Amino acid sequence: MSDLHTYSSDVAFTPAVKSIQTRKGSRDAYADAEQRGWRTEIDANLAGFLAETNSLYFSTASADGQPYIQHRGGPKGFVKILDKNTIAFADYSGNRQYITQGNLSENPKAYIFVMDYAHRRRVKIWGEARVVDDDPALVQSLMPQGYKARPEQVILFRISAWDTNCPQHIPQKFDAADVAAALATRDGRIAELEAALKGGVSSGQPL
Repeated sequence: MSDLHTYSSDVAFTPAVKSIQTRKGSRDAYADAEQRGWRTEIDANLAGFLAETNSLYFSTASADGQPYIQHRGGPKGFVKILDKNTIAFADYSGNRQYITQGNLSENPKAYIFVMDYAHRRRVKIWGEARVVDDDPALVQSLMPQGYKARPEQVILFRISAWDTNCPQHIPQKFDAADVAAALATRDGRIAELEAALKGGVSSGQPL
């Protein structure tokens, strides 16, 4: 967290934001919340959340403030925890526009937004990031085993603050793989029941 921040939430609640909160009547509530502070280290809750994450949105901005958001995904747990303040993930070869890398070369401030639609949860993470493209060993250590993608580099993200949101307005959605697994389990149980019923009829046992 920057030395200019009195509270960890100041990474988002700038003077301009606080002025609007005051004008619209929410400043007192957030003033109480900022005393408690947003979390600045990875705890068990965040670690568990990231372990189940297979998709996130990664935001950067150019030196003149032009924002850019990019999707990053992989198998569950593709985001790795390196220490209590640092997460990282292998960055796969894509369309080779390199907008994120260009932005980070002149402005390290970054933001990660993670949605868990199935459980209607979201996590917001502020921090600074950098690209590591000259450490093959690090790249391989972060590459999910068996995942069919070509890793090109690593994104290292140092957390300044993180917070969660309420589930309001989050639509509930499920991954296709999870739905397929649930349907397969259901169909298996139906098949077992049908087999048991047929067995009972053929043996003359009462159903």
